[in-house]
Amino acid sequence: MKLTIERSVLLKSLGHVQSVVERRNTIPILSNVRLDATGEGLKLNATDMDLEIIEAVAAETAQPGATTAPAHTLHDIVRKLPDGSQIELTYDSADSQLSLRSGRSRFSLSCLPVEDFPAMVGGEFSHTFRLAAADLRSLIDRTRFAISTEETRFYLNGIYLHAAKSNGVDVLRAVATDGHRLARFEVPLPEGAGGMPGIIVPRKTVGELRKLIEETGMEVSVSLSETKIRFAFDDAVLTSKLIDGTFPDYERVIPTENDKILEVDRKLFAEAVDRVSAISTEKSRAIKVSVERGVLTLSASSPEAGSAVEEVEARYEASPLEIGFNSRYLLDIMAQIEGEAARFDMADAASPTVIREVNDGSAIYVLMPMRV
Repeated sequence: MKLTIERSVLLKSLGHVQSVVERRNTIPILSNVRLDATGEGLKLNATDMDLEIIEAVAAETAQPGATTAPAHTLHDIVRKLPDGSQIELTYDSADSQLSLRSGRSRFSLSCLPVEDFPAMVGGEFSHTFRLAAADLRSLIDRTRFAISTEETRFYLNGIYLHAAKSNGVDVLRAVATDGHRLARFEVPLPEGAGGMPGIIVPRKTVGELRKLIEETGMEVSVSLSETKIRFAFDDAVLTSKLIDGTFPDYERVIPTENDKILEVDRKLFAEAVDRVSAISTEKSRAIKVSVERGVLTLSASSPEAGSAVEEVEARYEASPLEIGFNSRYLLDIMAQIEGEAARFDMADAASPTVIREVNDGSAIYVLMPMRV
């Protein structure tokens, strides 16, 4: 195998594939990236057996061939080469070494047999549809902060994606929850997604997918089955196993009877929460929200740090209420609300609060209160 490739092209692609590769691997071949040189260019492939990425890039191939090289080492070398440089990659099967030359730099990397590299069997995909990159980005960004990191409840370690109805309209809905907060966002249901199975996309896949979306403004082709999902971009294909579990009935935890309505300027509220939370204890991050007609008071206190109080103008007509929240969770939700005003639907100090944008019903957040 022999080819020449521009540094920035190789670096960008290696950046995508090496992040799929786990740092600590018990199976040596999984630490490697597969490199396939053809007349059409270079194809890179990495997998952790649950997630696979294949990306094609432009390269001048002098001699077709294939090998596997240590992904993180190769990425590190290319990253440290001068910007704008040309890289020559040569693989010699006689000594199983990949030679990298660029300017006055020479590197030689030990390779593993390409026959040992595992292939992820795609299987039959029952549903395929196209989704605008902006819609897919929103489905991820508006919900992923609420994904659980608790491994015991593995079925919460991802985003639940499914077809649903909202006010009689068919939508594609994303939901994530960690038991303390819940995020739900929806976009119009794409053509071909009707009747799709409800699926749970793993947290790692969500992270890798988000990186790929950042570089495309085009539509993304989504194919799925009961066990796998595939996202096809212009030059890259990401295939992932799905979480094999049942997502809980999230509708049951979204209150519909909360009758105490608070409306507040999102930016002013978030800034005030951020300031007051400087006093709250590192462990609980609890702050108290007290509301009465026309005014909202935020407060926090801790034996070590002292106390903080700040008032924010608000629209509120119901009876006075005091409720405690985790300030970090509040700020996460405020960061997702794009409009100027946030609306809180509350019942009492012990019941979940529903938070949404005043003029946009596509996103709903549910936050459990805290004792303060």
